[in-house]
Amino acid sequence: MVRQTLLPLFVAGALGAQPIRIPNGHPAIAQALATIRADNAWTLDQQASICEIAAPPFKEAERAAEFKRRLEALGITNVHIDATGNVIGERAGTGVGPTVVLSAHLDTVFPEGTNVKVRRDSTAAGGARLTAPGIGDDCRGLAAVLAVARAMRSADVRTLGRVYFVGTVGEEGPGNLRGVRALFTGELKGRIDYFISVDGTGFGAVSGAVGSNRYRVSYKGPGGHSYGAFGMPNPIHAMGRAIAKMSDFTVPASPRTTFSASVVSGGTSVNSIPYEGIVEVDMRSESAASLATLDAKFQAAVRDALREELARWPDSRIPLTMVIDTIGIRPAGSQPDTARIVRVAVEAGKVLGFPVTPHASSTDSNVPIGLGIPAITLDAGGRSATAHSLTESYDDGPNGYVGPQYVMLVLAALAGVR
Repeated sequence: MVRQTLLPLFVAGALGAQPIRIPNGHPAIAQALATIRADNAWTLDQQASICEIAAPPFKEAERAAEFKRRLEALGITNVHIDATGNVIGERAGTGVGPTVVLSAHLDTVFPEGTNVKVRRDSTAAGGARLTAPGIGDDCRGLAAVLAVARAMRSADVRTLGRVYFVGTVGEEGPGNLRGVRALFTGELKGRIDYFISVDGTGFGAVSGAVGSNRYRVSYKGPGGHSYGAFGMPNPIHAMGRAIAKMSDFTVPASPRTTFSASVVSGGTSVNSIPYEGIVEVDMRSESAASLATLDAKFQAAVRDALREELARWPDSRIPLTMVIDTIGIRPAGSQPDTARIVRVAVEAGKVLGFPVTPHASSTDSNVPIGLGIPAITLDAGGRSATAHSLTESYDDGPNGYVGPQYVMLVLAALAGVR
């Protein structure tokens, strides 16, 4: 829970009904915002240089070590890398205020060996465009976290609450949010009042968690010759039955719920009954209850497909089995628009001159939202294109610096300043 011993000017209140006070007029905060704008070229340099350190899934260590070094150079204390690979540092508060985590993720979706050299171009408007895998997702977020840390030191911003600066591992698909899970089950368990993730470009905020259940279903048999062994259960036929059943699922439009048979594999040759048929499935929803209902339908469908394929060949004694492996589970959840952290994000956008309409997505904030801990994922300014592709680009535009300013204001409003 948020500690409430002191409630001076600008400290985050405990009641959602209290007025939201964005401290843009506070002298130190105003100076920090000016520093972020004046030093925008520095932020872009951080974004580009850290992006040229590869961070494929489960191999983020080199980028983590560099992010740790940069936080230490900016005066963040007790910076270390935990057992999971997260970089964690802190900036002590001056009073009794809420503890806030400011985080961005270190990993990318790209495999080892991907060329991560950043190409720099000037735009017609005189801005900067950076192109490289991961330049927006989430090198921009990491740069914004560094820019905020630098501005706070330069302007001597003193928050009431302690602020943890974090780089997480495992945010992308195969990582299954392992980094942020470790934060809330490891050394920071029970100590986080607010969680801010910086992930994405533009000027928006994610307040809801789109949960996902991902499975790999494998149907297995001995296989055989397509002609000589005909009459035995076929793993790929069973897989096809399962996919056909899933394709007929009905799901609610609100809360938005989706499903997809996304990857299929199996078989060795056209003249063989395969020994294995595999399908990977992704199911998502903003509602934990809707996701659970869909999951139950899925579990029944894949088992019914197995029984039906066996029943199709009643004279065969050849076995057919099924294995369901969990690829990833991300919790779903929501926060009302009246929640303090959501109202702060909306009001901070107004102060900077842009509207914020909170929405739901799948980010590191899924974990705290699923635990009932206030969390928000903020965009970091600029605009990106073709995310998760080798041609991913980031265009800073005329006001990319407003992204880190936005993060700064939300952090200051939540942590509190005198």
